[in-house]
Amino acid sequence: MAVVVIIALVVAAFFLMTARPVKAVITVVVMIVALVLVSQAVYTVDVTKQAILLQFGKHVRTVYQPGLHFKVPFIQKVTLFEKRILISDAFPGEYLDLDKKRLEVDHVTRWRVEDPLEFYKSVRDEIGALGRLQPIVLSELRDELALHPIVEIIGPKREQIMDTVAIRVAPKVEPFGIEIIDVRIKRADLPGEVRDSVFARMEAERQVKAKKYRAQGEEQALEIRADADKEKTIILATAYEQSETLRGEGDAQATAVYAAAFEQDPEFYAFLRTLEAYENFLTQDTTLVLSSDSELFKYLESSQPEE
Repeated sequence: MAVVVIIALVVAAFFLMTARPVKAVITVVVMIVALVLVSQAVYTVDVTKQAILLQFGKHVRTVYQPGLHFKVPFIQKVTLFEKRILISDAFPGEYLDLDKKRLEVDHVTRWRVEDPLEFYKSVRDEIGALGRLQPIVLSELRDELALHPIVEIIGPKREQIMDTVAIRVAPKVEPFGIEIIDVRIKRADLPGEVRDSVFARMEAERQVKAKKYRAQGEEQALEIRADADKEKTIILATAYEQSETLRGEGDAQATAVYAAAFEQDPEFYAFLRTLEAYENFLTQDTTLVLSSDSELFKYLESSQPEE
């Protein structure tokens, strides 16, 4: 409209400068009126838009095709609506899952205007549409999440749950001229205070398991040490038994040898044993006090050369 007025003013100025005053004024007025009528009779619909044409509040036609279109000036009114997919990003809300656990969910809804006339009659514009759409989505989302545990909501069944919500929402918003594309969860988590308590409980459970594992390890260590001490005691006892047996056998053999040697020459054996005794207690600077009838003195006395 502003462009048309500017053009009209430029043309009027041109005629005022080149034509007679009266004729120029009439011409300018006619041109301005013609331009205003043309501007009111012509409208364009962008490729991203769709429109409805109203005459005194009554529907005349719906325009889906982009381009240049015509209408009755000043009588018919054009209202444009978005043809592209619109996104409704709701505020995070708290829900209850199947186990009655609180869950904080942030979801987004994608939708578009399917029937511009019904959309205009029921909600007027996008703000009115959000006012109708959000409560329905929240209600269906709440009902559906209450049928599943948190493991499924944040797990592989998440997409299936959201598809179910979209299917249940679609017929309820169809009378508003709205088509639901999908409903998706952006984030699903426990509330802050619940999350802290869950982490504390998880930490306590891990500590209990850690203590249990430590106790089991200490028990196994004690069993291993006891078995090792037992084996050590058995090995030492067996070795001692074998050593005593061998020592006894050696002593027996030595005694047998001594006895055999004694039987062959008792005098020589006694002399040999005496010499061994001399070797053991007769050292340098050793003084012996012996009686004249001592057995040891006998060999020492006999060792003197005869004259």
